[in-house]
Amino acid sequence: MNNIQMLPQPTAPSTLNKPVELYVFIDPLCPNTFAMQSMLRKLQLEYEHYFSWRYVLSTELSTLNCVSNRIKGCVSGAELDITHPVLPSIAIKAAELQGKRASFRYLTKIQEHATLKTKNVHSHAALLQIAQEVNLDMNEFRVDFGSREAAHAFQCDLYIKREMQVEEVPSIVFFSECIEEEGLKVSGVYTYEVYEHILQEMIQEQLIRQPLPTLDELLNRFQTLTTAEVAEIYQIKEQTAERELKKRMLQQKVERITNDDVTLWRQK
Repeated sequence: MNNIQMLPQPTAPSTLNKPVELYVFIDPLCPNTFAMQSMLRKLQLEYEHYFSWRYVLSTELSTLNCVSNRIKGCVSGAELDITHPVLPSIAIKAAELQGKRASFRYLTKIQEHATLKTKNVHSHAALLQIAQEVNLDMNEFRVDFGSREAAHAFQCDLYIKREMQVEEVPSIVFFSECIEEEGLKVSGVYTYEVYEHILQEMIQEQLIRQPLPTLDELLNRFQTLTTAEVAEIYQIKEQTAERELKKRMLQQKVERITNDDVTLWRQK
């Protein structure tokens, strides 16, 4: 695997008790990011007792200060709306100021709209609507979206990307709890078994797999899933996964959202 490299530990080691920490570098709207996140969801379900993780947003743009000033104009009412590829990343960082769970809900909803093409997620107005959909504090979000703190948080992610010499997105950098050991950078997306093997190498012992949740529990945790994700998590055929999901749709536990390209299943 030519896309795996050793890296020095970050200067501030994790204070969490789990022996491995993952830095997951993503462009929120990149199609390969969705494949990475599906893999990461399964890794969480089976092995999250071994690792903690954080997303590092990696949308590369050089006009961040200009965009931030224009967002402030929107907040003050000077402009009706703007669109820009950097806006989803700044919005995610603004949501993160309300907590990690709020940020994940917001990221998932942005990706849902991008996948289904139901909103222009590069639009300032649409990103405000999405914040309302996931029940963020709108007064806080409006202020934070145009704040120096959200822009700086995004700039910090780009700095981490440069420091760890991450040139391909998505990528994952694995760090062990031993700060003397180098991190392991895995560029691109591989099969689930590759990440499972790397985790075992980092732990240096046989991994103990947690039992998978029921389908209802899975939907409660992740809220929106594709048929392919469900099939991959449970290692079943897509036809079997779709049949089980349709049962829950008839029971009014989930709803099916679809367009010409993709079908998503969302908990009601």
